[in-house]
Amino acid sequence: MSTPPSDTKAEISILQLLPNVITIGAICAGLTAIRFGYQGDFETSVRLILLACVLDGIDGRLARMMNSDSAVGAELDSLADFLNFGVAPVLILHHWALTDTTGLGWIAVLCYTICCVLRLARFNVSSRLEKLSPDPSSGTDHFIGVPSPAGAVLVMLPMFVAFLFPDIGIIPPVAIAIYIGAIGLLMISRLPTYSFKNVSIARTYAKYLMLVAVLMAAALFTYLWATLVLFCVIYLLGLVRAFQLDRRAKKNTEG
Repeated sequence: MSTPPSDTKAEISILQLLPNVITIGAICAGLTAIRFGYQGDFETSVRLILLACVLDGIDGRLARMMNSDSAVGAELDSLADFLNFGVAPVLILHHWALTDTTGLGWIAVLCYTICCVLRLARFNVSSRLEKLSPDPSSGTDHFIGVPSPAGAVLVMLPMFVAFLFPDIGIIPPVAIAIYIGAIGLLMISRLPTYSFKNVSIARTYAKYLMLVAVLMAAALFTYLWATLVLFCVIYLLGLVRAFQLDRRAKKNTEG
């Protein structure tokens, strides 16, 4: 009786494991961010969350470039996103400003985290459906709802402001709690948010895009908190604009 052939390869290149190693590195960054947050070193904890965002942007693209996509890698990436963007930022925020809110702060934390896991579950299901029935015309230039990495950066805006303007005092905890809940709801909303995944530009403009990227990186290294505050404000204004355009499109469809 012959043994059925196995679909799995007996050997794998060490380089093909690199995307998963980067994902695990992101998990370590998120967990360590929680540790530093509970030790009171909030700036370091926020920097580690930002590092997790960078690593999250690298691992998937690297896996596709190296043709090393795997089911394990996809699940690992989703679990890392939940920890780094759904749990760590709000736990740090809670310890930073919401420990004296008699339950309201924790309700905001739960709301945000539940919204994040629902958003990730929705994204995972839609990704699997696209793989089962690929449609060449299904490429889109927007997400549905705020992506979890962007949500993690947005939700830490009160901390960015406090680090940028240390003399203004603590932002009212109730306002922070309401803001956390609002960002969570934006993640599970049906609001179209811009995506750069399928954006292409003419080759003649590539050098200008590279220059902008270098300037943005320099701004982040030199004026980290000011740059992050500016990014968050621009992103939130973009969400307002997206809401207006979405309403206008629905009215035109109904009319």
